Amino acid sequence: MPGKNIFYAQSGGVTAVINASACGVIETARAHPELGSVYAGRNGIIGALREELIDTSLETDESIAALRHTPAGAFGSCRYKLKSLDENRAEYERLIEVFKAHNIGYFFYNGGGDSQDTAHKVSQLSQEINYPITCIGIPKTVDNDLPITDNCPGFGSVAKYVAVSIREAGLDVASMCESSTKVFVMEVMGRHAGWIAGAAGLAAEQEGDPPHIIVFPEIAFDTNAFLAKVKSSVEQHGYCAIVVSEGAHYEDGTFLADQGTRDAFGHAQLGGVAPMLANMIKDGLGYKYHWAVSDYLQRAARHISSGTDVEQAYAMGKAAVEMALAGKNAMMPTVVRESSYPYKWHIGEANLADIANVEKKMPRDFITEDGFGITEAAREYFAPLILGEDYPPYKNGLPDFARLKKSLVDKKLSAWSE
Repeated sequence: MPGKNIFYAQSGGVTAVINASACGVIETARAHPELGSVYAGRNGIIGALREELIDTSLETDESIAALRHTPAGAFGSCRYKLKSLDENRAEYERLIEVFKAHNIGYFFYNGGGDSQDTAHKVSQLSQEINYPITCIGIPKTVDNDLPITDNCPGFGSVAKYVAVSIREAGLDVASMCESSTKVFVMEVMGRHAGWIAGAAGLAAEQEGDPPHIIVFPEIAFDTNAFLAKVKSSVEQHGYCAIVVSEGAHYEDGTFLADQGTRDAFGHAQLGGVAPMLANMIKDGLGYKYHWAVSDYLQRAARHISSGTDVEQAYAMGKAAVEMALAGKNAMMPTVVRESSYPYKWHIGEANLADIANVEKKMPRDFITEDGFGITEAAREYFAPLILGEDYPPYKNGLPDFARLKKSLVDKKLSAWSE
């Protein structure tokens, strides 16, 4: 007789490989008859609060396997931050109420720091009210800013995308710079941590290769130093290819691209630092420019995902189920690096209490002394994470991604008052 059911939810900004983690969870759970069904929250944790649970047992094995090569969040994600237990205990009690109604004994939350915090709080409340819920976090974030784990699933693929993109765009600018565009600025994600921007530096394998400048959130932006570096690059190479993190900021902490609004997590809405820098260059140096904002393209680009990233994302989902079956609780599987050359890693574990709301930034020794490039230590860290290709199947010239039924289980409770 099947045991307790599983609730799995995706949270925050999605990635090219978060569904590989979902695939790892569901396929591993199906291999264990002592477990019940896997219910996925429609639109993340909101699905639990609204009692909108997708019954993945109604999906075919083929459809679930296809999740491994499908980008974005197959079940829907959300930017919904639960408040603290003291501030809004009713939300957490609602989660427990839904879990009770649907015989759910396992909660797997696939997300970043805020998500690990939520999973930790649910585990605390379940102990307090004596309703056992095994809570396991599954790491996910393109920003690569979770502590303890060597890297985060989702990062390796966006790293590969931005490194490929700046190499290709750099060649384009190099071919046009004599009589046309001399500067190209590519904006990438990264609010407080410059991991993505730094990974773009892998494209430069020898002197003169793009990117010539990387602007990190870890280094306060200096307008004069920046313009001098641009001028030097154009004079030396004929052009300048720049990668800038959306979280670039001045010495006083003001973001270069703060739009003055906040998202559901209270974070400043960023975007538009590339055109700002391009105009700064035009005004200060007079160079013709082009710019691009990678935005969703960088995190949705499953067609060029890192093989390493796909493998690790699946492994994290599989490990979450195995940890739960082993009786572990309030934990998160991690990536532990054994060596970089050759690249070897294994799965470790961390307490959710040590993960929640802790942000890991780029070490200073990963950034060159002038603040505009990456060091050999950074290159050694980044290089293995973009290794390997894991192309999705193609149909009619386009990637053939999973299409799920996403059938909801019948509701048993009264509607949640939002």
